[in-house]
Amino acid sequence: MTFTTEKIEPDIAIIRGDEKLNMVTAPELRESVRRSISGGNARIVVDLSAITFMDSSGLGALVGCLKSARQAGGDLRIAAPSKQVTMVLQLSNLDRVLAKFDTPYDAYHD
Repeated sequence: MTFTTEKIEPDIAIIRGDEKLNMVTAPELRESVRRSISGGNARIVVDLSAITFMDSSGLGALVGCLKSARQAGGDLRIAAPSKQVTMVLQLSNLDRVLAKFDTPYDAYHD
């Protein structure tokens, strides 16, 4: 899997992946977020609409990315999680920590 990044405003980036966010792909997400932050995009939206499976490694990556974004003076929000991803977020109570939006564009235009 490769994560793609789309810059939508001077300091906002949308990061998209597909299929799985697990121990194999979590480092790729972390690296994509790191590159965005170092490029001046500290406000990040992770579009989860095409992620069909997420495990604890994916959760850990999201939390780590949230911390990195906040340390850089920004934030990380998630958009359009699938049913499986939503269930994992709810079971881990991270749905209370990660701000969730219907679309990536809604995340910073509320």
